Amino acid sequence: MNGLVLKTTGKYYEVEGSDGQRYQCQVRGKLRLKNNATTNPVAAGDRVELEFQNGEYFIADIAPRKNYIIRKSVNLSKEASIIAANIDCAYLLVTITAPETPPGFIDRFLVTAEAYGIPAVLLFHKFDQYNPQERAAAEALIAMYRQTGYTCLQTSVVSGEGMDKLRSRLTDKISLFSGQSGAGKSTLINQLIPGLALRTGELSSWSDKGQHTTTFAEMFPLPGGGYLIDSPGIKGFGLVDIPKEELHHYFIEFFRLLPQCRFSNCKHLNEPGCAVREALSSGAVSASRYKSYCSMMEDEEGRSSYR
Repeated sequence: MNGLVLKTTGKYYEVEGSDGQRYQCQVRGKLRLKNNATTNPVAAGDRVELEFQNGEYFIADIAPRKNYIIRKSVNLSKEASIIAANIDCAYLLVTITAPETPPGFIDRFLVTAEAYGIPAVLLFHKFDQYNPQERAAAEALIAMYRQTGYTCLQTSVVSGEGMDKLRSRLTDKISLFSGQSGAGKSTLINQLIPGLALRTGELSSWSDKGQHTTTFAEMFPLPGGGYLIDSPGIKGFGLVDIPKEELHHYFIEFFRLLPQCRFSNCKHLNEPGCAVREALSSGAVSASRYKSYCSMMEDEEGRSSYR
């Protein structure tokens, strides 16, 4: 029987079978060994083959993935984990304050999505909570990322701003929601899926950082069709398996300018005749984005302060 992985909990996986029933499954040992490059051999969104043996269901095989999104831990373990697979669109929740989403964090997410072939949207959230100065900062970021070529949406659960537009985009798609802990992801998902009642968390009083309320990625069916994947809140986003000589390909505005560079293998650092650096000087390329690029190029471990 075939199935769709809805939830991963470490040892067990919740799978929706082709018969519409849900099953608690383990992974075959040989499959775990085969996929030992990451901490999780199976991810939410995977299409799998189930086998029944000795009164239990096992995941025996994984269908080829059309894409997946992966991150490296920013702690000393440096382990990589697949967040989710077979995604139609990845949404990153961005907040200006409580907590602040640093531009470097945003850019690492966007680079990873580009590298793994996943369309990405920036979801600027909690607009109802911003004072005029914070709203102006959000609008400046939105203008910069739109000029770069990314879709940006503004949402608020309290005022309802942008919610209908977001719902229409999610219909009949498999969508991933990601963001820093405390960005309001669980509250937003509860609004999109009435009756779900995901647990929400408060910000830490000493760090202004969110408390983790989602431990494992989980897929939920949407009322209008499609699925929404709720991913664990993250405080850092390390890059995985992106060679530095290819990194500039995943900054979409750099890639567009590459044919205008004097050298076809230009890295946009110190090379003469670099169209990206010329665009940076004229303001056509964002200084913030270029700073993120240089940080990723310099950072051997794929970690930074994201500032």
